[in-house]
Amino acid sequence: MTTASHAIIRSFSSRGFLLLCAVSVAVGWRPLAATLALAQQNDAYTHVLLVLPVSLALIFAGSGSRRWQPVPNFRVGSAMLLLAALIGFMGWTRAGNIGDDLQLSMYMLALVMWWIGAFVSFFGSRISRMYVFPLCFLLWMVPLPELLLGRIVSLLQQGSASAAHMLFSAAGVPVAQDGVTLSIPGLKVEVAQECSSIRSSLMLILTSMVMAQLLLRTVWGKTLAILAAVPLSIIKNGARVFTLSMLTAYVDPGYLSGRLHHQGGFVFFLLALGAELALLCLIGWLERKTEAEPVAGVLRARVAAHPGNPRGMPAAARGPQP
Repeated sequence: MTTASHAIIRSFSSRGFLLLCAVSVAVGWRPLAATLALAQQNDAYTHVLLVLPVSLALIFAGSGSRRWQPVPNFRVGSAMLLLAALIGFMGWTRAGNIGDDLQLSMYMLALVMWWIGAFVSFFGSRISRMYVFPLCFLLWMVPLPELLLGRIVSLLQQGSASAAHMLFSAAGVPVAQDGVTLSIPGLKVEVAQECSSIRSSLMLILTSMVMAQLLLRTVWGKTLAILAAVPLSIIKNGARVFTLSMLTAYVDPGYLSGRLHHQGGFVFFLLALGAELALLCLIGWLERKTEAEPVAGVLRARVAAHPGNPRGMPAAARGPQP
């Protein structure tokens, strides 16, 4: 295939993909606008604002070092487009039977599935596999239904209270726990829903996913790094509850209503992010060590088989000796 043919295919694929995306935005602009408004009004959905820019940045960053030669796959792509249309149709027909939050989730899932299906249709399976992470990362644009979000917040509350309880015990402070309420001498603290740090926890998980994708190579390493973000989020919030409680009880009661309480979450987020970065460095070192061991084993085996040859090459392969 000539260079001109490649250029024609690339132009056709790009225009076709953009056309389908434009159609989806024209049809689904209401749920898209509602999702963006929800992200601006509710802390639990703030991460939605970053998902599309991050995905596009990862795709464009990768396109500079990879060869873009689209091989359209309309069979698989059309199936995904049909599935997206079906999800959107189900959300529309069941409008009176489901809550507005679940309907919005279905609409956004349909929209994201349509974008992925359009990408597969016009760029093909091979390029889609190359960019599977940024494409799947778009699913974070789907807002969680309130029922699911409530359960996650409840788990964060329970986990944060338990983490703070362990820190109090480690510090030798008498503490009693009743659900999400902690009692220490002179102070009773409740880990309320607003104190669950759902926003920073989700941001830590998303940041860990992106860093793991950029810095690590193996599936087990990326999985471990992402899973570690969950307990780090709980420990981070437990440490925040512990710190504020100790300062309030033993230093100044004003800390409970001061800036550290209302605006200090970013400090603890940075501490958790630093721990995640340290874990990423450790996993990266283990990956390199694991990859180097088989090579070293082969070299040792060759040296053992040919002790007179440091490189482990047969004498015949080295040619006649002087």
